[in-house]
Amino acid sequence: MTATTADAPPPGLRLPRRRGTELVLLVGAVLISVYGYIDVGLARQSAVPGDAVSYGAGLGALALLGHLAVRFRAPYADPLLLPIAVLLNGLGLVLIFRLDLETPRNQAAPTQLVWSALGVALFAAVVLLLRDHRVLQRYAYVSVAAGLALMIVPIFFPAVNGAKIWIRVAGFSFQPGEFAKILLTVFFAAYLAANRNALTHVGRRMWRYQFPTGRVLGPILTIWLISVGVLVLERDLGTSLLFFGVFVVLLYVATGRTGWIAMGLLLAAAGAAAVGSLEPHVHSRVSDWLHPFASIDAGRGAGQLAQSLFAFAAGGMLGTGLGEGHSALIGFAMKSDFILATFGEELGLVGLTVLFLLYALLVARGYRAGLALRDPFGRLLAVGLASLLAIQVFVIAGGVMGLIPLTGMAMPFLAQGGSSVVTNWIIVALLIRISDSARRPAPPAAEAGVIAAAHPGGRSGASAGPYGEEDTPYRSGYGFGPGGGKERER
Repeated sequence: MTATTADAPPPGLRLPRRRGTELVLLVGAVLISVYGYIDVGLARQSAVPGDAVSYGAGLGALALLGHLAVRFRAPYADPLLLPIAVLLNGLGLVLIFRLDLETPRNQAAPTQLVWSALGVALFAAVVLLLRDHRVLQRYAYVSVAAGLALMIVPIFFPAVNGAKIWIRVAGFSFQPGEFAKILLTVFFAAYLAANRNALTHVGRRMWRYQFPTGRVLGPILTIWLISVGVLVLERDLGTSLLFFGVFVVLLYVATGRTGWIAMGLLLAAAGAAAVGSLEPHVHSRVSDWLHPFASIDAGRGAGQLAQSLFAFAAGGMLGTGLGEGHSALIGFAMKSDFILATFGEELGLVGLTVLFLLYALLVARGYRAGLALRDPFGRLLAVGLASLLAIQVFVIAGGVMGLIPLTGMAMPFLAQGGSSVVTNWIIVALLIRISDSARRPAPPAAEAGVIAAAHPGGRSGASAGPYGEEDTPYRSGYGFGPGGGKERER
């Protein structure tokens, strides 16, 4: 599909492509990752790892593949998204390699590199084949059907570590829920974009609040309840919390009503209290969170959460140095849930601050791409995808640091997990595509006339949406806050 004037900057404003800037940042990201890889080898083995050159070449090739896909198919995309993803992925490979040295019989770094290569390949495929993000709006109900099917399938497989979220076949395993979160986000964005006016202006008013009719809110609420119910049966409460958070955020963005945030927090608190009391697996995690040093007092030694807190304390301000920590004491899940503890111990508070700033910048650029668009679906999709990353980082970091109970999710790009890293690369690819549409200049007048002729029912400056309504600029009550609808300058 051809980008229309509804997605473009003013005709007189031509934004630079910034592909050269992206390439320079990618070189820096690869060099930082290779330096970390060498540093681990020097610290643990007093020698440069023999495969350091091949590691650097492999990561560089993946970065170049992503860059070429963006350069040729999304030349106006945000220049920061891809370098940040490459740096986070590279740091994750360094940490997994460092932890592999503690577990010689369980090498995860080579497998993680293969998954990363698959993720970058899918990233390139999405950027090359998806010419317009609005095409996804046509497949809203296909997306939700596929997403629910992916979440239901693991119920029929044995539980792993107390949760039925894995599919294991012939030694191969993956988490379907990781892919389902993208599909459900597409559905939520498409449905809310198509019904934004009804959600805002139609319904029954009670006291100071107006509630949408059941006909409008019912379908999306039913889909959300089914997805959360399936995840509760699978004991995958981390993903259920993620879905709930994204659902509330998108509902707020679509309506501009802060009441949805308050209601969402109340429902989340009530649900957490109920599940924490009734589900033994969750109840044990809540108990560990409330009393992280109880096992020490009982003479059984430090548990995982206590070891994680000790690791952060040992790291101090600057850390012990890569390869100089004692992450092996954490034991189980040190390469997945608790990989952040290794990062904090060996790179310190300064390193953690830089890491969180990278995540914050990645999320902020996703939000910025959404703000720069005029079509409602694009805005909601960008916000939803960026919120997936933001909520996931908060939930994982909060659990490992003892701020909230543990949920058993994987830190985006950083932790071991093939399904997670592949899904995150797809999310970045979609944000790349959306940001390209947001920053692409308006077509010439002659081309605009051709586009207008192709949409005989539309008005000037608006494009017909896949649901048959025009993707017009936002009206009052729809936007990023109670004020709604005010376009920001780019």
